[in-house]
Amino acid sequence: MALTHRESDVDLKPLVQATVDSTRALFNGSSVVQNDAMTESQKVKIATKYRAEYLSSYNLPQNLEQPTNTSKTQLITAPQIRKQITAGGASTSATSTNVEEQVQQVLDSMRGKEQKARIKKHKTPTRELVQIAAQRSGAGDHVPMGQQIVRKRNYEPVKPTWHAPWKLMRVISGHIGWVRALAVEPGNQWFASGSVDRTIKIWDLASGTLKLTLTGHISPVRGLAVSGRHPYLFSCGEDKQVKCWDLETNKVVRQYHGHLSGVYTLALHPTLDVLVTGGRDSVARVWDMRTKQQIHVLAGHRGTVATVACQDADPQVITGSMDSTVRLWDLAAGKSISTLTHHKKAVRAVALHPSEFGFASASSDSIRQWRCPRGDFVQSFDGHSSIVNTLSVNSDGVMFSGGDDGSMRFWDWRSAYCFQQAETVVQPGSLDSEAGIFCSTFDRTGFRLITGEADKTIKIWKEDDDATEETHPVDFRPSLSRRLRY
Repeated sequence: MALTHRESDVDLKPLVQATVDSTRALFNGSSVVQNDAMTESQKVKIATKYRAEYLSSYNLPQNLEQPTNTSKTQLITAPQIRKQITAGGASTSATSTNVEEQVQQVLDSMRGKEQKARIKKHKTPTRELVQIAAQRSGAGDHVPMGQQIVRKRNYEPVKPTWHAPWKLMRVISGHIGWVRALAVEPGNQWFASGSVDRTIKIWDLASGTLKLTLTGHISPVRGLAVSGRHPYLFSCGEDKQVKCWDLETNKVVRQYHGHLSGVYTLALHPTLDVLVTGGRDSVARVWDMRTKQQIHVLAGHRGTVATVACQDADPQVITGSMDSTVRLWDLAAGKSISTLTHHKKAVRAVALHPSEFGFASASSDSIRQWRCPRGDFVQSFDGHSSIVNTLSVNSDGVMFSGGDDGSMRFWDWRSAYCFQQAETVVQPGSLDSEAGIFCSTFDRTGFRLITGEADKTIKIWKEDDDATEETHPVDFRPSLSRRLRY
């Protein structure tokens, strides 16, 4: 049976009154504070709620907006808040206006603290800040917080240095396999090349004629290095062997045994009699050149160590691996200093700058420049769309990168500007798929670039003497994301 109007009215009144009372107790501050039986913890809770709700507020409501003298405002502490709330609760049992005044004092004190901190922040800005003058009609109006301060863009691109374009000077044929390694001797008279045909050939740098062929490896030769203090040539290959050749007798005088798989790269320390090799066993091994003893095993990579570089100062050893990381090593302790994880693909090449304290690493996603000794990231060289196998840098600030598809890029080291893009020309009779560049090096003067390629040839490049800034102007258009990092 349906309820009459009088019956439903009698049943709903207590429920409505209970809801109204609970709502007032929840949202009316005076009814909460007027309770004389309120415990100390409840008073502290109320003070904490005031601080949490109003301290982070930038614009106060109109009825709470009052001018505050920040020079005379005293900062309020938590014990003082509890003391004020306690005193307010004891004295406001008769009237509710005192409670509102007590709350207003707490809010004014907190607002004074916020304004003091804001004024102090304006005195010592960390960067260039621009203040937007947006004065609205009526005193007391504030600019929204998202529009109060705007950070000015610090955009100062580095102007690239003009470099002459490079052109092909000579093509040297003689190997019957891919040329995978190159090394120039310190006297700049000849250079050595290692190939998949398991031979090492010595070439005259000026004329390009063959002077000597060394045989001894039973697998492709992957790394070469010529000592600057000894008449030694070091080589490594996929046969797990590391050999030391005496250039006076043209024979192997030492072999370094220890790698568990193919050896892909090697480097000589410029001042110590130390040899560093890396390969498919995911470690770089440090050898004493004279005693053939293994000094350190630089373990930490999870993939093939594809490239190794050595320098005088820390980090003395830099390795790049197929696990997409570059590691900097402390040679004395034999431990990793830092690991660079910016690359997303395998790192196949690392090149040290001859005069600056930095290096570059190459992967198929990009080429990245780093600053020693901690490996701070400087900038990226974007432009390759294939696997980058080799990097070389000369003292003039020209960096060369060669791709697996025969693409060549010449970069300005300072600004990361690609001033020349080219494609290598395959030898007549070769397939277009053999247009790959595997290794490269500048001679000791930096005026000649030597590349070893997949068409079994060695190509020598030089700068175009007829080029000028008028015939080959710099067309530098930096993106908005590039910024000054020096």
